Amino acid sequence: MQFTYHTPQHTDEIKQLGKILTQCFNALPSDEAAYLNRIGIENTRILRINDQIGGGLGLLHLGQWYNGANIPMVGVAAVGIAPEYRGKGTAIALLQSVLQELHTKETPISVLFSAAQPLYRKAGYEQAGTLCHWEVSTASIQSKQHTLEVRSLSLDSEMFAELYNQQACLNQGFLDRNTVMWEMIKHSESPMYAYQFENEGYVIFQQKQDCLIIRDWVLLTAAAVRQFWTFLSNHLSQIDRVEWKSAPVDALSLCLPDQTAKVKWIKPWMLRIVHLQRALELRNYPNINAELHLDIQDAMLPNNQGKFILSVENGRGTVTSGGRGELQLEIRSLSPLYTGLFSAEQLALTSLLTGTPEAIQTATQIFASPTPWMPDFF
Repeated sequence: MQFTYHTPQHTDEIKQLGKILTQCFNALPSDEAAYLNRIGIENTRILRINDQIGGGLGLLHLGQWYNGANIPMVGVAAVGIAPEYRGKGTAIALLQSVLQELHTKETPISVLFSAAQPLYRKAGYEQAGTLCHWEVSTASIQSKQHTLEVRSLSLDSEMFAELYNQQACLNQGFLDRNTVMWEMIKHSESPMYAYQFENEGYVIFQQKQDCLIIRDWVLLTAAAVRQFWTFLSNHLSQIDRVEWKSAPVDALSLCLPDQTAKVKWIKPWMLRIVHLQRALELRNYPNINAELHLDIQDAMLPNNQGKFILSVENGRGTVTSGGRGELQLEIRSLSPLYTGLFSAEQLALTSLLTGTPEAIQTATQIFASPTPWMPDFF
């Protein structure tokens, strides 16, 4: 088969891709059309096979925070392959084309949510963080502390982005959201409500029967956290259960009187180091002086492959070619180390990397960071 990768040239191509995605995700045609329109034709990619559209995907130009540094990132979304072209190398050809494009543009990293982990691992992605959905019974919250004034907030307020950005830079893995992500948070067929806790936080939510579902939240102070729980507790007469997204170990639950909050579900997201040098040099590190000799295997992007030295000084890293190659790993194994999801010792135990004891210890020290998570799905 002959593959041709390109941006859609006319609306008919978008319609054909929309039909493929509708079937792939068992969605309404209007939903997939709206999603592609939101992403934009310029950010959509199509793979043609012998002059037929075999599949495609969307690209989200974002950023992601690591140790206080905003790393440029491209999110890969809505990956769909027509049934007649599955199992024939079409999906991996599409991903390889995307990654080659992103590497040429010196994009440091790429992130996606996977429905087929083996496929994306083959393309160099690996689990690197989580999205967790929590729930708690409203009756068990029992918070009565009114610490801040609560005011209704218009969904088009600029305050959301202003407060979110203050929170995002403090969390490992949070997105630097673009307009597409904000539209996804605020778009719903059911009514959406938003309230601010003075200038220290906000909550956006919808109500479905007896459940209050939080779409987004920001809490910048201890007073905002207390007011958040009191605000939710005050819904007891109409709401039986509250759901929200947070880290796999959620500090917010410490404010509850008992261990009543539970993880309803957890989704890992996967990251791919696309441009090795830029990814390692743009990230912040602990304030230590260290040198790590890497030996990287990357069959899909040869420029990332070989021996490199990562030198860290005063929290910044520089990458040079060469060295002793004391830490050996495939490019996908670097992802959970890069984000801080797993330490080098943990990855060595699962055979995702090998190296000298000194190199493994150095890698753990260099990449030490809080647990990565994000409240967004794409």
